[in-house]
Amino acid sequence: MSSRIVEDYTGKRARVFEEERAILVAVGRSEWECTDSLRELESLAGTAGLTVLGLVSQTRTRPDPATVIGKGKTEEVAAAAKELGADVLLFDRELTPGQARNLEARTNCKIIDRTQLILDIFAQHAVTKEARLQVELAQLRYLLPRLRGWGKALTRLGGGIGTRGPGETKLELDRKKITRRIHAIKKRLEKARAERETQRARRVRGELPLIAIVGYTNSGKSTLLNRLCSADLLVEDKLFATLSTAVRRGEVTPGRPALFIDTVGFIRDLPHHLVPAFASTLEAAQEADLILHVTDAASPNRDAEHRAVRETLTAQVFTTGTLPSPILDVLNKCDLVEGESGFPGGVWISAREGTNIDRLRARIKEELDRGQERVRLFVPYSAIALFHRMVGKGEE
Repeated sequence: MSSRIVEDYTGKRARVFEEERAILVAVGRSEWECTDSLRELESLAGTAGLTVLGLVSQTRTRPDPATVIGKGKTEEVAAAAKELGADVLLFDRELTPGQARNLEARTNCKIIDRTQLILDIFAQHAVTKEARLQVELAQLRYLLPRLRGWGKALTRLGGGIGTRGPGETKLELDRKKITRRIHAIKKRLEKARAERETQRARRVRGELPLIAIVGYTNSGKSTLLNRLCSADLLVEDKLFATLSTAVRRGEVTPGRPALFIDTVGFIRDLPHHLVPAFASTLEAAQEADLILHVTDAASPNRDAEHRAVRETLTAQVFTTGTLPSPILDVLNKCDLVEGESGFPGGVWISAREGTNIDRLRARIKEELDRGQERVRLFVPYSAIALFHRMVGKGEE
């Protein structure tokens, strides 16, 4: 990665690293599988700030144990990197420490795998103190078994992806210091978890229904939350733009308040050790009275993305294998497709344009009302203060 020295008006000098340049590498059983993987990897790379110079794919029944792509393909990729001026090779899978070391030695490039890339993106988008701790913990756990003989390129290139912790801090690369840091982070997270339990208990006492918005990354969850709550969350056309849990108060229907929670976006083959790293986000879905599963109706991989979210929820978030909360399918970006095919019982909307939002609100009310009993109360005028307390219970 190239760099340049800049000087500000006070005369202070600093080294600024240029955007890293990468070649993306995918391995699959078919050309379609490789193409699909590269499409998503390219989106991830753009979110991380990489400049993509080329795409390489290889179809094979099983990855090469030493380099994933084999000796011949490794030489081909190394030559392409030299010709194009790439300093990073980005692979579409998690590499073993040995594979990463071998590839680094044979290509003289920094080797980044999919897990490391996702962690780097998480580090860029972590906002709250707890989210930053969770990200750093996941990064350090990932790095620890990979320190021996690897990381030379990280030191040689001076920074960039793979070295960035939350808040643009530089990750620790010393084994003993990493171990101590992991222990310290665990203790701080336990304290944060206890504080979160207290906050959650207060919300429960408020008796407002809790609605979790889940979905594949970049499906429009934050846009929907803004629409339902008149909120002002960050909305970007990037993967994982939302990382920390966002809670907003809104109205399902006039006079019917609820708490809406936006969660981190899911992704296919989400590394399993990343799931517990974001307990605060996932716990929101676990305790929701209703889950809105938002799917990008215009995505060419719509069904696969929908399936990936459900599988992650049932297998990794709700460890019982079943969804304890009712779930409502929300097909977003209906303005970009023709017709409504599939997903019987789902609600087709455009969060950006506001299309069918009233229909969605009605369905949310219908789901929340299931199993509830309607009671008529007579409140005398002399007890009007009690009436106002009942109406505003969630605000106490």
